Amino acid sequence: MNQDINKYILTFLIVLYFLNGGIEVVAEYFHLNQLIYTTKPLIPLLLMVLYYLNSARKDSLFFIIMGLSMVTNLLFIPDNPQVLFYGVIAYSVHRIFLLFFILKKIKIKHFIPLVVATLPLGFIFFYLFTANELPDNTMYLILFHNILAAVLGGIAISLYVMEDNKVNSLLLISTLLFLGLQLVIYIEKYYLTEVHSEWMRPLAMTINILAFYTFYKFVLAAESTHNDGSAFRSKL
Repeated sequence: MNQDINKYILTFLIVLYFLNGGIEVVAEYFHLNQLIYTTKPLIPLLLMVLYYLNSARKDSLFFIIMGLSMVTNLLFIPDNPQVLFYGVIAYSVHRIFLLFFILKKIKIKHFIPLVVATLPLGFIFFYLFTANELPDNTMYLILFHNILAAVLGGIAISLYVMEDNKVNSLLLISTLLFLGLQLVIYIEKYYLTEVHSEWMRPLAMTINILAFYTFYKFVLAAESTHNDGSAFRSKL
């Protein structure tokens, strides 16, 4: 009986997560900033609650990553260069913790495929970095982001190619979504600054919602390889 109740709670939270995400996407399209300041922080917050209820390990790094995501989301709302600079800093710290957390959850056995997968991504991000002029105060941070993105993508691709399983598949999907999110954010903030685009922010938030939920599923799958069960023993 308790297990059924727990399953209903988790299902409700997942529905609430995507419902809130849908409202956030609509709010981004219509520039409803007051609503955005409510729905945007709820995205990582709901994932923290889901992880707390559904994980036996409850790794503190997951909560740190989601907390940093919440801060980054809030700092990326205003169209203010100074606030954007602080957002880029928070985003940098977030990506460092994200990479460290992933390396903690998986084991890299083959380094040559990692290098082979990382180099093409590095060239792509380096081209994007040099293709347009960037603000001086964020130039080196963005270069650092691109290096982290290439390494993260290389890890996910090489792991999936060498061993196709549920954990590596979820990591690949979430990583590709994260890379897509980074590209959309940079295009909006730095490459289309003079072009009014109604769909860039809604697109970014759609990718963000899917990326973090897939990342949450990856974490549970990675932890389940070391544990027989979870707090609620649910597959949601």
